Amino acid sequence: MALQRKHTMHHSTILDADPDTVWTEVRDPMKVVKIVSGPAAKNVGWTEGGALERVPARYDFTLVFNEGLVQQEIAGRNEVDRSSTYRAVAPTMGVANYAATIRVRPITNDPGRSYFEWSRELEITDDADPEVVEAIIAMMEKQTNSVRDHFAPPKK
Repeated sequence: MALQRKHTMHHSTILDADPDTVWTEVRDPMKVVKIVSGPAAKNVGWTEGGALERVPARYDFTLVFNEGLVQQEIAGRNEVDRSSTYRAVAPTMGVANYAATIRVRPITNDPGRSYFEWSRELEITDDADPEVVEAIIAMMEKQTNSVRDHFAPPKK
């Protein structure tokens, strides 16, 4: 079966936390990587002078399953609308281009909860290893649930 070269994904969920609480966490890509990847990512950190309050801002991390280096940057952030856009700055593991936007929106009739959405586009190289690409896409499909679980109330 031929590997699809362009993928567009949109995932959303309701979070059990108010928008300001959620935004405080997800505006920081270091926290997002830890929330969605946990021990599957290592060496997570800012590079080339990147910092949370700087845009654009470079950061890197390594995926443990294949030691693949992921190099990304915050390309834009809107504090009022609670949105952050980031992109890959170098091809990696068969992904030629990658861009994503995270948004946190209030729920009008339930101020203690939030609507979280994550949109992504990625293009796959012609020589990509299909198993690696499939693993990356499968991982991405589960990440919104990881964010939801992170903000879930403690189980009693």
